[in-house]
Amino acid sequence: MISRKPSVLTAMVNPSPFTAPRTRSSRLLPLPLSLAVVAGFLVACRSEPAEQVKLREGSVDRRTVAESPFDSQNFNVVVGIGGGGGGAAAGPGSPGTGRGKYGGRLSYLSGGRAGQYGGALDGAGGEVYAELDLRGFIPTQADPRRTFAVDVDTAGYSNVRRILRDGGLPPVDAVRLEEMLNYFRYQDAPEQGGDPFGVTIELANCPWNPVHRLARVGISSQAIPQGYRQSANLVFLLDVSGSMNSADKLPLLKQSLHMLCQNLNGRDSVAIVVYAGAAGLVLPATSCANTDAILSSLSRLRAGGSTAGAAGIQLAYAQARENFIPGGINRVILATDGDFNVGISNRDELIKMIQKEAESGVSLTALGFGTGNLKDATLEQLADKGNGNYAYIDSITEARKVLVEELGATLETVAKDVKIQVTFDPTRVLAHRLLGYENRMLAHADFEDDKKDAGEIGAGHGVTALFELVPVGTEMPKLEDREDDPDAAQGHFEGPGMMRVDLRYKRPGDGDESSLLTSFHAEDTGSVMMTATDDLRFAAAVAWFAEELRSSTPDPEVFAALRPLAASSLGEDSGGWRAGFLEMVDLAQGAAQRKLEEAEASAEETEDEEGPIIIGGDMHCTRPESALEVSRLK
Repeated sequence: MISRKPSVLTAMVNPSPFTAPRTRSSRLLPLPLSLAVVAGFLVACRSEPAEQVKLREGSVDRRTVAESPFDSQNFNVVVGIGGGGGGAAAGPGSPGTGRGKYGGRLSYLSGGRAGQYGGALDGAGGEVYAELDLRGFIPTQADPRRTFAVDVDTAGYSNVRRILRDGGLPPVDAVRLEEMLNYFRYQDAPEQGGDPFGVTIELANCPWNPVHRLARVGISSQAIPQGYRQSANLVFLLDVSGSMNSADKLPLLKQSLHMLCQNLNGRDSVAIVVYAGAAGLVLPATSCANTDAILSSLSRLRAGGSTAGAAGIQLAYAQARENFIPGGINRVILATDGDFNVGISNRDELIKMIQKEAESGVSLTALGFGTGNLKDATLEQLADKGNGNYAYIDSITEARKVLVEELGATLETVAKDVKIQVTFDPTRVLAHRLLGYENRMLAHADFEDDKKDAGEIGAGHGVTALFELVPVGTEMPKLEDREDDPDAAQGHFEGPGMMRVDLRYKRPGDGDESSLLTSFHAEDTGSVMMTATDDLRFAAAVAWFAEELRSSTPDPEVFAALRPLAASSLGEDSGGWRAGFLEMVDLAQGAAQRKLEEAEASAEETEDEEGPIIIGGDMHCTRPESALEVSRLK
């Protein structure tokens, strides 16, 4: 990925919020106008407290907890929970985490690679991320459409934040641009009629290449007040294996779920299943009117042993089915570092298991914890195939955001298998590219295929997608080296406007036939970023930031250039989340600067010994790729 360098800097001003008038048929969204061109920017059934059961290694026991007293010494090898090392020891030669020789990215132990999403994880230490197929521009004449599934996961953002706070730069595959965009709330108006969500489209010039246009497609669902959401049947599936013996894992997990339980009500129930060397039922389904029993069971959990995650998954889903609420919320909440090493530990097999379990109507929320052996690739795909969502909890503040402030969005699904298809006018758009969503791309034929799984949207969720557009009459950019979609030539644009957005979705409980949301159209009126909405400008800054993090050598000057754009578009920001993004920009700039300085120092040292190293006409030194051991799983 080529770094996007800043151009001439100009002052930013805050515009009025963008409003999108709509009709029930074809909808034309007027966009803000401006006369100037910007080159860049300064811009919780009563029950007695349950006892845990003693299980043999690798066994699964669904007996009620009263049948056998809890014997922690036999269930787990108990170790302290007040800190300690960062999980299970990595294997021989594992580099663990930390800054490398050049002060750059965290170093990770390489894992197995097989199939689309990777193969065996047995014995693999370190952090594991699925490989991202970074995409380039597509010529609109050859294929005017982009088809993809929505993504409401936010783990990519909070995980990158954790890495930056640790003083490093994230591996490229950890930077899922769409999750960074969708971490934030936007002011997109939800549908007030019969549709589950509304759509907003806006365009302006692109901050990293002002000759190009940047289009934002925003989808927003109606939030459901706490007192009005459906009753919830929740099963906490908790990893209490030895790898969770760290202050940022099991202790933080318990604090997080303690906070969640205090925000549930008497119509809700919680069951607790744990797994380590074996899986066991710690607490049967208990009304959240008896919060004390739930919290007492949580407080007694200790970490120790290996990780029989598959056995835990089976038991948790069995509990969810046993207490299923027709028309209600039925969800397993998996909290773990993702390290499965007993029983089924191959990621593809785990995914198949989750897909089968999801057919029962039980959804999955995956909560990732910890540093050093986070299996991000596994958690992301389990949540995806489990019709759910994935968040990474790096602090109690993040837990509050996910499990309190956004509880409705986390728990209650309002639309299933949501797909988006955007079509551009080839007479006006020379080429286009979708930013992010690399592992959410669909074939064009999948858009109308109701058997094709896609993403879910929760109550109050928002989804943003950005497109970089190359206008006709400008230079054709470097195109993506890819195989053409077999249906590419069948795509055609029907106006008005220069772009059209179509959505398909299924309502929970309405069967397997999808509905097509009436097309939304937008015209490009030549707006500039200076007068764009806070939402578009802030999203542009976040995307620019993510793009630079994905570059081989992140440039501190680019982070400095995009910071004013983000700072000037914070908007209302009642939770302070956008302001928190500025901290990440500063941390990234500092880490990139250190890496640059250390690389220059290394180059000077090498020059003294061997003469100058000249690469691409510049005298510098780049970090050898072999020195960066990042596990990238396809």
